Amino acid sequence: MEELWDAVPEFPQVKDLSLDEKPLFDTLFNLFPPVISEYTFTNLFIWRHAYQLRTSRFKKFLLLLSDRGENSFFFPPIGEGDVLECFHMLLQYLEERGIPPKVGRVPESLIAGMDWKGAGLVIEFDQAQSDYVYLTEDLIKLEGRKYHRKRNHIKQFRESFPFQYIPLIPEWISECLRLQTEWCDLRHCEAVPGLLNESLAIKEAFSHFEDLGLKGGAILINGRVEAFTLGEPLNPETVVIHIEKANPAFDGIYPTINQAFLQNEWSGYPYVNREQDLGEEGLRKAKESYFPHHMVKKYIITKG
Repeated sequence: MEELWDAVPEFPQVKDLSLDEKPLFDTLFNLFPPVISEYTFTNLFIWRHAYQLRTSRFKKFLLLLSDRGENSFFFPPIGEGDVLECFHMLLQYLEERGIPPKVGRVPESLIAGMDWKGAGLVIEFDQAQSDYVYLTEDLIKLEGRKYHRKRNHIKQFRESFPFQYIPLIPEWISECLRLQTEWCDLRHCEAVPGLLNESLAIKEAFSHFEDLGLKGGAILINGRVEAFTLGEPLNPETVVIHIEKANPAFDGIYPTINQAFLQNEWSGYPYVNREQDLGEEGLRKAKESYFPHHMVKKYIITKG
């Protein structure tokens, strides 16, 4: 652990997030189990270019900076120690560089029990980045009237298309990338920064599939991948689904891959985190249609 820790520069020096840091992040996430969907090494690594992620260390905290000029912000520090001291230092660092000081994606569990106002800091709820968390059993069984439409969509898909669910292995990655390219052509990813960044993240995930220890699933129709999904444990009780993509020509394929992936790979985890809606109405409705058990509320911390 000391050797891994020493490889990270001491604050205010920073370095680009790299694959070499996976053992350090994994160790810290085991010691301090995260609740926010951002906090797996995989998620941080595959989105590192979009967020321009840099790492640093301060005392017993590992620090993460999204270094994007005026839009820069820190993620919550990982570790233990004087949290308020650390937050003040991070906010001051940004302020001294003429950047609006902000620590984002701060979970409610870190907010609770601290006198932020007394410390001269302001808390702002961030609805768009808050995570939707479901009971895994609910999304596998889809029981009751509220899931009637989901069950119908799956039934229609099963009756209409001869398909096969498979656990994802490296041999199928090229097929997944083919589907992703076709999906992007339909959605004009090149013209939409969010979709372009997601496409790059998906390519990163598949390029380092085995190194990252990802688990995936796919639906085959006539020997072709028409849906794929990627996930991993977030903490001992929760799995997080990072990616879910499907050919929209097959009605019902999205709820089918969702159910099959959880049933085949993750039934031992009580909860599933399906990440945030990013303030997009379509995503919000899609996530609400599965009736979340609870939300992981996230906050932005700024100076008063």
